[in-house]
Amino acid sequence: MLSLFLKGGPIMWPLLATSLLAVTVVIERLVFMLRERRCRRPDVVETVLDHVEKGRTDEAIRCGRGNEDFVARTLAYALEHQGRSLSNAILRAASLELKRFHRGLPVLDTIITLAPLLGLLGTVTGMIRSFGLMGTEELGAPAAITGGIAEALIATAFGLGIAILALIPFNYLTARMEEARHEMQDAATHLELLLTGKKEPRT
Repeated sequence: MLSLFLKGGPIMWPLLATSLLAVTVVIERLVFMLRERRCRRPDVVETVLDHVEKGRTDEAIRCGRGNEDFVARTLAYALEHQGRSLSNAILRAASLELKRFHRGLPVLDTIITLAPLLGLLGTVTGMIRSFGLMGTEELGAPAAITGGIAEALIATAFGLGIAILALIPFNYLTARMEEARHEMQDAATHLELLLTGKKEPRT
């Protein structure tokens, strides 16, 4: 494997750095997602909503503030900052939480695009080297020419491999972020319905 890597030419070192960065980001994000899943407390979210339904807003804020569950924290923040607009407070709280889920995704997105381009660059430089040898006295050394072509193919294969392997966790992490967004939206909608119902005049 190492000899194959070395045959890929100098472009392989940027590809190696790209792959190491991708692995680091993926591991960090998967650990983050696992930790967030373990910290989910649906019972706490229900308790917060129950306090709101019974008119105990202060209790709801105390219950959700600083909790490990990101949905409970979102509801507590929205309740605590609902002075001017509950909807804006919910959007602000959700944005703060989603920022944590979004961290690292732009890096993976860039790697998915960059790795094949680096591989293509290796292809171009390898082919330039091969065709350059064809016009020199080294034409009688076919190994040198085919070596340049091999360099091109190896770089392309590595670039595509990195992009493919990074695409799978990128899609998974994006799906988990959207799932978190839907969970917060569902709880926020429930909260708005409870508070709106309390403000409606009774006939």
